[in-house]
Amino acid sequence: MSSSNKQAKAALERFKQEAANEVGVNLKEGYNGDLTSRQAGSIGGQMVKKMIESYENGMK
Repeated sequence: MSSSNKQAKAALERFKQEAANEVGVNLKEGYNGDLTSRQAGSIGGQMVKKMIESYENGMK
């Protein structure tokens, strides 16, 4: 795996962790298959919300 891929993967993991904290879901390092669908959806939804906000702020 190239250095840029490792950096991107680490950044995505930090982003996911931040989104999980914002919606009150505790993620473990590594496998999180014990999350409910609701918890996983909340994290994904928060990530999308933040990406849209970032994109909209970049357009200003």
